[in-house]
Amino acid sequence: MARAGRPPRDPARQIERAHRILDAVAELVLRWGYDKTTIDDIAQRAGVAKGTIYLHWKTRDDIFAALLRRERLLMMTEVRDRAPATLSELFGEFARALLRRPLLQAVLTGDSQVLGKLTRQRRTSTRWALTEAAFEPYVAELVKRGAVREDPGDHLVTVGSIVYGFLFLRESLPDDTRPSDERVAELVADTIERTLATGRPLPPADAEAAARATLEFLDASVEIARRKLETSLGL
Repeated sequence: MARAGRPPRDPARQIERAHRILDAVAELVLRWGYDKTTIDDIAQRAGVAKGTIYLHWKTRDDIFAALLRRERLLMMTEVRDRAPATLSELFGEFARALLRRPLLQAVLTGDSQVLGKLTRQRRTSTRWALTEAAFEPYVAELVKRGAVREDPGDHLVTVGSIVYGFLFLRESLPDDTRPSDERVAELVADTIERTLATGRPLPPADAEAAARATLEFLDASVEIARRKLETSLGL
């Protein structure tokens, strides 16, 4: 017989309980901010014993790290489901998905009201769930197919500057001049297209290869995000 306070031995029930706890954390942090959200609050909102939370995670910071990893996985899965075919479409969808996730926006902008002390910690890095190791061969394939220019190089830096530049700018503008989320996504996609695309029509075979490379890159990114979340959930 399992001892009182232990999570159920059934892995599916353990996963369900972990996600229920993360749902509670997300709601409370967005409502009150990280600094004011306690383990007691989380336990009450999730309907679990306080000790049960510690059986899943050692610290409150560990819980929040798991929450952010789940948010990144959900975001990348959403982008993958949209099936972008080009580099510009990929990051337009990335911007669109990110803007639908207030926790990731708070991380991006360093929102101290939401994140509190975490704004001073490296674990709230604004890195997306796309690794340089996966990005470089993806871009190399796009260059090979004539979909992206080889110059000026540093494609990841260029793309990141465009994406985050628009997202940061949006947050700094007054409400009456702030573009909509959809408009920001369109501007990101258009700027990347103008900056990095060759401007030449692609033969059908090359266009299909570029689209396939984009989806393979997203598949790899989703898998990386999934493994990181599984580590945070102890799976």
